[in-house]
Amino acid sequence: MLTLITTCRLNDVDPKAWLANILARIADLPASRLHELLPWEWKLLCQAGKLDDRQAA
Repeated sequence: MLTLITTCRLNDVDPKAWLANILARIADLPASRLHELLPWEWKLLCQAGKLDDRQAA
């Protein structure tokens, strides 16, 4: 868990928001798109507005 939190912090991502979001999305995401859950990819999706209000924390 510490590794996940540290990775988020190194990528300027709020660990609580990221974790809440990926836990809500991971079950419905196909394996080919799991890379979107990585903190640096997630941050880019948030900045691009590609996560709707339900998806972005």
